[in-house]
Amino acid sequence: MSKSNFVFVLDAGLKPLAPCTSGVARSLLKAKKAAVYRRFPFTIVLFKQVASTPESIELKIDPGSKTTGFALVQNRKVIFGAELTHRGQTIKSSLESRRSLRRGRRTRHTRYRQARFLNRTRPKGWLAPSLQHRVDTTMTWVNKFIQLAPIGAVTQELVRFDLQQLENPEISGIEYQQGELAGYEVREYLLNKWDRKCTYCETENMPLQIEHIQPKAKGGTNRISNLCLACEKCNLKKGTQDLEQFLAKKPDLLRKIKHQAKRPLKDATAVNSTRLTLFNQLKETGLPVSTGSGGLTKFNRTRLGLAKTHWLDAACVGQVETLEILIDQPLLIKATGHGTRQMCRTDKFGFPCRYVPRNKFVQGFQTGDIVRAVVVTGKKAGTYVGRVAVRSTGSFNISTSEGLVQGISHKYCKTVHKKDGYNYAF
Repeated sequence: MSKSNFVFVLDAGLKPLAPCTSGVARSLLKAKKAAVYRRFPFTIVLFKQVASTPESIELKIDPGSKTTGFALVQNRKVIFGAELTHRGQTIKSSLESRRSLRRGRRTRHTRYRQARFLNRTRPKGWLAPSLQHRVDTTMTWVNKFIQLAPIGAVTQELVRFDLQQLENPEISGIEYQQGELAGYEVREYLLNKWDRKCTYCETENMPLQIEHIQPKAKGGTNRISNLCLACEKCNLKKGTQDLEQFLAKKPDLLRKIKHQAKRPLKDATAVNSTRLTLFNQLKETGLPVSTGSGGLTKFNRTRLGLAKTHWLDAACVGQVETLEILIDQPLLIKATGHGTRQMCRTDKFGFPCRYVPRNKFVQGFQTGDIVRAVVVTGKKAGTYVGRVAVRSTGSFNISTSEGLVQGISHKYCKTVHKKDGYNYAF
């Protein structure tokens, strides 16, 4: 039997109460003691005010470059999970496209907007739009959860890798260096640095071992810059040979490995800088904020025998003794944006080619609304639920989980969830 997310509950004054199970929510709705407040995440509102103070819930966050995981934990029980997919790459592509179109018009000496990059300064703490978007959307959902549930504390995975510990293992003493957790920090970093492949044969999806590029028998150290990953076959074959001797007949691979080994920690630093900005904004909510590292998250998840997913990673962030998972599927949230402010569409050369209507609403619907359409006759008879794209003719397109359905009349559509810049699924 599927175990769904708990349902958020508000009282008549919109004060957040303890979430309840879907069965309890169904009973309250049938007894007409509550009404549906919003569909995603599903929230009900009671018809009376509640004076008692609900038990607090911990919100846990696992920030990621493409997907961020959320978990709500109460008394060591995970009652809600969600995965937020960012649109940072889409933003980056749009900005690059706009830049190329403007430069093209300047080069051809056609009508263009003057470049303004010489009279602008970046404020302190500036992030690229694609990175700032990640912080903003995460904070949007943090604030939503605070409004919908009695959040009492926040725990965030602050750093993917403890860079200071990796560069200087003795910084916190010998216990950290030799402890059980240290191996997880190093191994997780190496898996990302070497793309989860064998360094020498590039084999994937098999057990990998930590390998010293310069053998310890010949003066090699345990510094992170001297470590890589290798399959058992390559590790045994290399033995205590120098890298140059082992790859004498493969100069291209030798050059690639040397370059990769010296690669700075800039990728991890970029992610960490975004997480630090998020951390500072979380502190501005006024809630107590605690942190943990990516190595600790993986250590907790492996020790508890949980699957590798974003929302379960979020549940394992920070100090975790035990966890009881009361749900088996998260709410999947995808950032879609709020449309565009362009007055017209452009062709590949940057010239206007299509008019965009000023009125965004058609028959009470707008692009981005989640609708339910029940078509009773014709070739397209059936029930469709998904994100709608409106047309001025009143014939809409609906993006469902099975694909795009075109030419559905507005007469068959009923709004399920108003546009808020996100798409939802399970």
